[in-house]
Amino acid sequence: MTPHTLFPAPAGMLPAPGTVTLVGAGPGDPELLTIKAARAIGAATVLLVDDLVGDGVLGYASPQARLVHVGKRGGCKSTPQAFIEKLMIMAAHQGETVVRLKGGDPFIFGRGGEEVEHLRAAGIPVQVINGITAGLAGLSSLGAPLTHRDRAHGVVFVTGHAKPGDKGTDWRQLAATARDARLTLVIYMGVSHADEIERDLLTGLPADTPLAIIQHASQPQQRHAVATLGTLTRTLADEGLGSPAVIVVGDVVRGIAALHQPQAETQAQVQAA
Repeated sequence: MTPHTLFPAPAGMLPAPGTVTLVGAGPGDPELLTIKAARAIGAATVLLVDDLVGDGVLGYASPQARLVHVGKRGGCKSTPQAFIEKLMIMAAHQGETVVRLKGGDPFIFGRGGEEVEHLRAAGIPVQVINGITAGLAGLSSLGAPLTHRDRAHGVVFVTGHAKPGDKGTDWRQLAATARDARLTLVIYMGVSHADEIERDLLTGLPADTPLAIIQHASQPQQRHAVATLGTLTRTLADEGLGSPAVIVVGDVVRGIAALHQPQAETQAQVQAA
């Protein structure tokens, strides 16, 4: 299949230039879409849809729109990035209103920066509509913040899946920085490298540093586990958690347990009485 077969050129006329909008679909719950994102999806004549986009989000699309699924998921067979960029450019040149629909936010591990560069180089008008990223939605769904005046002075979003040929994140250095600056670490695409991440983070962070693993953040099938850094790999195996998931490391996770503590204490008091 080629871009030409997906978007055949109209006969007898040259179409007006189209547009491309990179839209963040959020973590999956369609009610977490921004109003601007919902409007852009509804106005699109062509939607290029990532695997991690929730089915409910596509309910905002026009029945006349063409949906092209261009899955990209770490560890699985994916549509080549260069092919996706060609599809966008071809459709825009043929006058289409193109929405590139991405899970989360286009500019947080969504390759949005690469796509904007290629579209601008091709002379294609492009805009970006942000979406709620899974790292924020996941921990918020458990009632804990990413920053806290007493527990975390900042947050780092980091990928656990390096580009081929790239040595990836220096987890040892990041651990020392997180410890000294009191930062929350939000790790995307880290499940397949959890053993390395756990080992190297332990060089700078205590083994009892709390963490949360959230799979399918915000979706009906969301699952999570609260553990410690020293038990990350074991918890993933014991709980059967896998991708797509985010791993949040830091003292802010203590707030999850604190939310349930009063209820647990009340129950214990009732049982004791």
